[in-house]
Amino acid sequence: MELHDVWFVLIAVLWTGYFFLEGFDFGVGVLTKLLARDRVEKRVLINTIGPVWDGNEVWLLTAGGATFAAFPDWYATLFSGFYLPLLVILVCLIVRGVAFEYRAKRPEESWQRTWETAIFWTSLIPAFLWGVAFGNIAHGVKIDRNFEYVGSLWDLFNPYALLGGLVTLTLFTFHGTVFTALKTVGEIRERARKLALKVGLVTAALAVFFLLWTQVDSGDGKSLVAMVVAVAALVAALMANQAGREGWSFALSGVTIVAAVAMLFLTLFPNVMPSSLDPDWSLTVTNASSSPYTLKIMTWLAVIATPVVMLYQGWTYWVFRKRIGTQHIAADIAH
Repeated sequence: MELHDVWFVLIAVLWTGYFFLEGFDFGVGVLTKLLARDRVEKRVLINTIGPVWDGNEVWLLTAGGATFAAFPDWYATLFSGFYLPLLVILVCLIVRGVAFEYRAKRPEESWQRTWETAIFWTSLIPAFLWGVAFGNIAHGVKIDRNFEYVGSLWDLFNPYALLGGLVTLTLFTFHGTVFTALKTVGEIRERARKLALKVGLVTAALAVFFLLWTQVDSGDGKSLVAMVVAVAALVAALMANQAGREGWSFALSGVTIVAAVAMLFLTLFPNVMPSSLDPDWSLTVTNASSSPYTLKIMTWLAVIATPVVMLYQGWTYWVFRKRIGTQHIAADIAH
């Protein structure tokens, strides 16, 4: 296997890790409007991801940086062609981070409601737009012979990409719902389990349609296996949720995300951005990659740094592993 193939796999792993972790992160943000009934319950939801949300976003920074260094032409075409949607995602992530930190800085109800509304929308919008972006990457976009995107903004919002956006939005919300059931106690836990069933059924319907479309459009035997795993894991997650096995449900919803993302990257390879105008104009792991020397240096750095980062983040989750509920919210900070 050539180094550019290795880095394609590594970038796929980074995006998979980001969607697994930030997926439940976004889902909990959406639940601040769908599940929480009062200010205390919103605080409980926010506290479930409070210690980890910023660490989850490191995976995005790493994936973007790795793409820039390993496949500069892929990075250039992607970030110039998808400039406005990616800018909206970036603004949302910035505002979202500020909202988490500033919500409790002042006691006025209007102040806190404003930041809570910001958390909801800046979780929902990126969850949808990431699906739109990767739907376009997998399906192919208008790239010319110079490897430049020549389509319009509205070309990105085609039926396949919009369906992809709905799948990521519902899947991340389901992932966040089972995470909430895993991390909370009391009434909010029970309501999260009930909501997970409803969201999960909608997710299953959309995901099966989207994955079948992907398989028919550009799949092979390997992507078919990934699709079957994704669908089976989602069904099993719903069953585990109904049985009250929140840990298994969360793990299986994570497997669904991993398998679905793996399927998209399997349908891509050896392309990194297919051209819908002419297959010969597609960006591939060969024509979009950096020099072998650059990839070699990056590989050694990744071998050293990646285990350290993963161990540290794993330790963070271990420290903040216990469940919380409304009884753990102090009266003076509950509102």
